[in-house]
Amino acid sequence: MKRILTAAVLILAVFALIFFGKLWMITLFAALVAELAGFEYLKLAAVGAETHGATLRIPGWWMALGTALAFVVTLPNFPVEAQLPVLSAVALALFAWNGFRAPLIQVLPDTAQGLFGLIWIAYPLTLIPLLWKQEDGIALVVFLMVCVWAGDIAALYIGRAFGKHKLAPRLSPGKTWEGSVASIAGSIAAAGLVIWVGDLLTERGNLILHITEPLWQTLLLAAILNIAAQAGDLLESAVKRGAGVKDSGTMLPGHGGILDRIDALLVAAPVLWYALLIKDYFGLGRF
Repeated sequence: MKRILTAAVLILAVFALIFFGKLWMITLFAALVAELAGFEYLKLAAVGAETHGATLRIPGWWMALGTALAFVVTLPNFPVEAQLPVLSAVALALFAWNGFRAPLIQVLPDTAQGLFGLIWIAYPLTLIPLLWKQEDGIALVVFLMVCVWAGDIAALYIGRAFGKHKLAPRLSPGKTWEGSVASIAGSIAAAGLVIWVGDLLTERGNLILHITEPLWQTLLLAAILNIAAQAGDLLESAVKRGAGVKDSGTMLPGHGGILDRIDALLVAAPVLWYALLIKDYFGLGRF
């Protein structure tokens, strides 16, 4: 019951922001989620280091500052290209901090793990406000969220009921090929529902969910996003197993930590961004 209630509250909050929020609200909410997930990441990385007899030296203030700066440069006054110099600058700052303070054997792994935390968590979440402020931004973000969530729900229930063949037992023993296939089908079905609702609204003069690309492109994109989401889920499991923990945290009742809820999104969001860049480059039209 806790799981369902938590999920319902989160989904309502996210959709309220997508449809009724302002850009600064979307950015602030995504930044807050990234900060909390970054905190969980530091704890995971520290536990993983202790497992191998080491001590992680990534300052909490550095992760918080790096995450905040990653979002600041997504604001309208900054060009999108500003993200790379900012990530480089904060990585060099951590490099210098570790170089003068940490044991020399820890300089490289600690700096690398810190930069990875920003690339894995902060950067993908900065893409949410960047997607939202596109011309068809609301439809894009709704499409992304619905594909990720529908696939996750389908995998959970179909996998539990019919799953027999393990998908990646070394990473996540509970996941099955049956659940994985059901997840792809769930995302495609959800994409079809978004298209149908969008068409109904368009007939009434509301273009908020209007999708202009051909149906086959949208359904193919849904399948691609689902595969990316499943990969994100498995990769977070790899990190947790490496650290010897079951959940990334306890912030969300019935769901574990923040990272446990956004792991799929952290890979699916960049894949959607890349897909849009490819469409633009080859002149394949708008979403």
